[in-house]
Amino acid sequence: MTVGYVLLALSNKNHVALFVAGLFMVAFGTGIFKVNMSVLVGNLYKESVAQRDAGFNIYYMGVNIGAAVAPLAATLFFNLYESYNVSFWAASIGMVVSLGVFQFGKDKLILSGSKTGSHGQTVKVSETEMNKTEFKQRVVTLIILFTIVVFFWIGFYQNGFALTLFAERSTVVLSWLRPETYQFFNPFFILVLTPILLSIFARLNAKGKEPQTPIKILIGMLVMGCAMAVMIPASLLGGNADANNMTPMWLVSTYFVVTLAEIMISPMGQSFVSKVAPPKIQGLMMGGWFAATALGSYGSGFMGKFYSNFQHHEYFLILTGLLAFSVVLVLASLKKLKRFS
Repeated sequence: MTVGYVLLALSNKNHVALFVAGLFMVAFGTGIFKVNMSVLVGNLYKESVAQRDAGFNIYYMGVNIGAAVAPLAATLFFNLYESYNVSFWAASIGMVVSLGVFQFGKDKLILSGSKTGSHGQTVKVSETEMNKTEFKQRVVTLIILFTIVVFFWIGFYQNGFALTLFAERSTVVLSWLRPETYQFFNPFFILVLTPILLSIFARLNAKGKEPQTPIKILIGMLVMGCAMAVMIPASLLGGNADANNMTPMWLVSTYFVVTLAEIMISPMGQSFVSKVAPPKIQGLMMGGWFAATALGSYGSGFMGKFYSNFQHHEYFLILTGLLAFSVVLVLASLKKLKRFS
């Protein structure tokens, strides 16, 4: 990933090959990084499974600190230098710092098939052999989850397509608020809302009433459908005209609801995978989660191409319908999803 950002920083219109190579390296590195980081987080909670959902929420907050800073930094660098290259140099420096942090703290991480000894050392333990029937049932359960969350990510990644186009074409233009700057609100709301939701779940857990992870995922799907539904009146009340006449609060409100859904889906889904995946293929199954994310991202981009072919309220109505369908799928699969949670 570090090499990829350096290549992107060196690219320009006369060196497009560097840009393509940089994108490939970032994508390749991210594929290795994300899967294994999620597995490492899950390993930290092998002996305290009840706290695993909270652990993934904390991890997700860390991810979104960077996600909140990134669009602000990009806007600042553009205003100062009017060049995208500077942003990629900044990303390269950030990656070097992150490598140092990882090297400094990696002895505190727990590998698969290991646990922490009495003196803090990591010791190898043998995994309990799982019978073939349970192994198959667990894999099928996760495949069902992966299929369902594709619909969530189709809606979520509209923040880079329909919602950004709505910001550019339909929202009042403010000199200090560029279309891409709206990307700040999603991670910002994650940082604000995650501690609140963790506190609520901790209180429910103390009373023995915390919902199971599949129920949290179901709630997340419902909320995501509501997020897309918010944009229907926003379009009907003037957004359809593409006249830069809509208050930014429509988008900010949508990002607020999107964030509520994301907190219930993304860290909860990763936690669920780490609980359910057979130990021998935990990394592979976590890769399946991110493959579903990639399919949803592709589907979002595919739909985004048709944003201008529909009235905007029709476009968001289609997305709302897709998410309503995903809710039906969760309800139909709830018994299987609860089996190992």
